[in-house]
Amino acid sequence: MIAIDQTAPDLAVREGSAACAMPADPAAVPALRHFAQVLARQWGVPDSIEEALALIVTELVANAVRHSGSAEVALLLASDGLTVVVQVRDNGHWRPQADTGPEDCTGRGLLLVEAYAAGCTIRRTATGTQVTAELLVPEAA
Repeated sequence: MIAIDQTAPDLAVREGSAACAMPADPAAVPALRHFAQVLARQWGVPDSIEEALALIVTELVANAVRHSGSAEVALLLASDGLTVVVQVRDNGHWRPQADTGPEDCTGRGLLLVEAYAAGCTIRRTATGTQVTAELLVPEAA
């Protein structure tokens, strides 16, 4: 289940991590997906996790572009070899679709994120929205 957490800490940028920010327009979706895939390959992430990572980045960045009204979207990625953490931040406020309420976390994209991620949190603050998803990396055989 995707949780809304007003107290989740920011992802600390550290070794095994990278960040990229872009204008929140449709071109950000494929660009940030490519950024994530290149990092996943550099980190030696298995193909199945790279595919899940690409899908999650696509969905979360697309949500920020479509629904936040933010001028910018930022992607932070971190891996310690056992997990890959994806964090998408914007400085807007997700606008609900006509058939959902303001705190509704439904929608096809977030359901896909929930299906592939071990955990996902949405943090809404006065300064924007931050979504963090975690992928578990299977141990090498």
